[in-house]
Amino acid sequence: MSRLRTPRLVSAVPRKDATALLRVVGALILAAFGSLAATTPQDAVAPEVTELRSDVAEQRASRAGTADDQWQLATLHATRAWQLADGAGVTVAVVDSGVGDHPDLNGQVLSGLDLVDNSGNGRDDPVGHGTTVAALIAGRADDSRGVVGLAPKAKILPVRVLDEGNKYDDARVVAEGVRWAVDHGANVVNLSLGGGGASEALAEAIDYAFAKNVVVVACVGNVSTGGPTEIWYPAREPGVLAVTAIAPGNRHQLWPGSLTGAQAVLAAPGTDLVGARPGGYWKVQGTSFAAPLVSATAALVRSRWPDMPAAEVVQRLITTAQDLGRPGRDDDYGYGLVDPVAALTAEVAPVRTNTLDTAPPPGKTGFGTAPPQTRNTPTPVTSPSVAAEVLPRRERGGLNLALVGVVALAGSAITALRHADLRSNRLPDSR
Repeated sequence: MSRLRTPRLVSAVPRKDATALLRVVGALILAAFGSLAATTPQDAVAPEVTELRSDVAEQRASRAGTADDQWQLATLHATRAWQLADGAGVTVAVVDSGVGDHPDLNGQVLSGLDLVDNSGNGRDDPVGHGTTVAALIAGRADDSRGVVGLAPKAKILPVRVLDEGNKYDDARVVAEGVRWAVDHGANVVNLSLGGGGASEALAEAIDYAFAKNVVVVACVGNVSTGGPTEIWYPAREPGVLAVTAIAPGNRHQLWPGSLTGAQAVLAAPGTDLVGARPGGYWKVQGTSFAAPLVSATAALVRSRWPDMPAAEVVQRLITTAQDLGRPGRDDDYGYGLVDPVAALTAEVAPVRTNTLDTAPPPGKTGFGTAPPQTRNTPTPVTSPSVAAEVLPRRERGGLNLALVGVVALAGSAITALRHADLRSNRLPDSR
């Protein structure tokens, strides 16, 4: 939820009465914003925070002790894949919380962009989320220590869009980050973020990436109390490789915290993973950490075949996946577990378009003409900002109703404060 900045109030109400009254008013306003949240698309929120806090036991590990605890590398047969490609020559944009300094990423991270404070280069990560994602993609494999990425020779282009609370307040900031990454050499874009509501600005940015021959990967999202029950946006945008998470074990069972749905495309390891973060390591879980393994696989394919169109990279990943669950594509695993070795060796018929793009022309995705850039770089905001034209008519009505409720409650609160002021003989508290 967005941060609300509460101004200092000057009131003539006695301190105790004012406190009680303000508590009531605060409760009413919070209830109103609860109603607002229920009717407003959630594209302004990045809810994936608990996986790095209460829902995940943080584990500090020595750099020397992490190598044998990376089950995803064995499951995805990384050693065999590296005999064919290692990600060299490929740039993966990590649009996230930034990428901080870490010995496993020395020399791997390029100068990027910070859209949170508008002054950095993406190399600051106060959360640790983006650093973890980056190391799963391109952690160095030049020794037997630390986190090793699945595409260890790829380069990371950091684009910071998540703030210190691991959230974004405006999807247009994420959209700007995607466009910037595409314009600055990204071959693959990883989006380990999302929310319940769609965003036209982000859809157009993804369309721009496709038109520029860039593969886009996103996490499907995690199950959370009161959170979205359908796959997050932008993972459900047609054409995006939407990634669910599997748990350790030979049966490749779906991690129960993963959201599922018709838009699921691929599965990858996503729980009980060792993550690199500034200052050390921790154990992480979540679809945020499954998505980078698919991004890394796309980087391996693009490393082996630098001239392969993005549409064929997508086709290669989905046709070579290990089928899991019900035969064929399903809501839990999509086409199945991503298989780097098969993606690097199988004979796959070329395609001209992204077969995941089911949006009819002039849909918001597709490997075709991108919509033009219609505005300058936005300034990140600290409260939800959803353009009216983005909302379907029925959602817009609910939003208007919620806003009316907020105004009414605010008016009632002001009236109550005035009445209380008339009953008091005390002077305003000027402190």
